[in-house]
Amino acid sequence: MSLSEEVVTTLINKNLTISICESVTGGMIASSLVDIPNASKTFIASIITYTNKSKSMLLGVKKETLEKYGAISKEIANEMVNGLIKKTNSDIGISITGNAGPKPNENKPIGLAYLGICVIDKIYVYEIHSDKIDRNDIRIDFVYQALSYLQKHLSKR
Repeated sequence: MSLSEEVVTTLINKNLTISICESVTGGMIASSLVDIPNASKTFIASIITYTNKSKSMLLGVKKETLEKYGAISKEIANEMVNGLIKKTNSDIGISITGNAGPKPNENKPIGLAYLGICVIDKIYVYEIHSDKIDRNDIRIDFVYQALSYLQKHLSKR
């Protein structure tokens, strides 16, 4: 069973809903879940906020936070997932923002991302890293790490 299948099965078995907001992965996390049959029993929404403007407009991320910390930060991952949960009322929320290259952004290295996970109103934010070279491989690695962290939280419930 793939990690995506495990996550969807666990969400269904625990009767939990999920929504996802993505920047650096551009919808890859959501896609990996909706590829699984019966994902519609648990999956509520996906929002791709690839720009700072969309993060503010769609998720309520504060411009002051963006200016102070930059889009690639734990603070933004936190505000993204918080805004997502407010909009979708899902049990579980995931946010991800980071840099997959081809060059450093905001003086932050390629392969750095921040992952926000909200589980029933409790938010966790993780700094994650990928040592992959190719941009797409970095994004795939971020998807795997996001689902791994999520599955760990789900198995604790």
